[in-house]
Amino acid sequence: MSDHTETEDHDLGLSHDLPTIFTRRRALGLMSAAGLAAALAACGADGTSSGSSTGSTQQQPPGGSGGSSTAVGDGEIPEETGGPYPADGTNGVNVLTESGIERSDIRSSFGEASGVAEGVPLTFSLTVIDVSSADDPGSALAGAAVYAWHCDREGRYSMYDDEIVEENYLRGVQECDADGTVTFTSIFPACYSGRWPHIHFEVYPTLADATSASNRMRTSQLALPEDVCSTVYATDGYEDSVRNLQQVSLDSDNVFSDGYSLQLATVTGSVADGYTATLRVPV
Repeated sequence: MSDHTETEDHDLGLSHDLPTIFTRRRALGLMSAAGLAAALAACGADGTSSGSSTGSTQQQPPGGSGGSSTAVGDGEIPEETGGPYPADGTNGVNVLTESGIERSDIRSSFGEASGVAEGVPLTFSLTVIDVSSADDPGSALAGAAVYAWHCDREGRYSMYDDEIVEENYLRGVQECDADGTVTFTSIFPACYSGRWPHIHFEVYPTLADATSASNRMRTSQLALPEDVCSTVYATDGYEDSVRNLQQVSLDSDNVFSDGYSLQLATVTGSVADGYTATLRVPV
């Protein structure tokens, strides 16, 4: 896995990630000096931290405390970092405004890009539940929208990693149905150095709101079970994930170490038939 050869400074915040991120080809010219200063100021103001970097070779600090989640309320899914590669406009590119981003099958790129992410098939469903409603707590949040994204089989993020900077696969937006559910067809993500296998997602009040990260209600991450990860990573193409999974655990991961009971997906299926992951997302 060319871009995850060493443990990295994961999820330490945009102010930490920007010096590395903006050396990458995709980021050149995206921000002026004034824009960079504004981004750093915004990071300090709202406390939003960044995720794993696929291009850094810096060492993770002892304890990996930089990416801890924020408990929003009793029974609500924790607020987490979106990482340095969200492509939601908070760090350079904004895929949310591109025609074609609203889709259920996120394995292929759209628009002028044509790449297809390879890997063991994974379908994942997120059911958004409104637990803050005084009138009907626990009701499905029908009409909300979810933006989901994750790394490919090699641990790379489209639109940022040098090798796939022109691709936009493994990213998609959907509107929740009457049950508050969205379902994405994808591939099983890699385990890259320093992070537990995961999927990022943002929840928006409506589909119309899902064009600017400033409108998001919640940013969080889905964790994948260890037994399923071990089985998937024994297949061709995931060789680096075998080693990386041995070097991290849910209890040591920068994001999940402070509690993952509301973020660990239920997964069924097989390598031959593909896997299905489900997660309840109370907000």
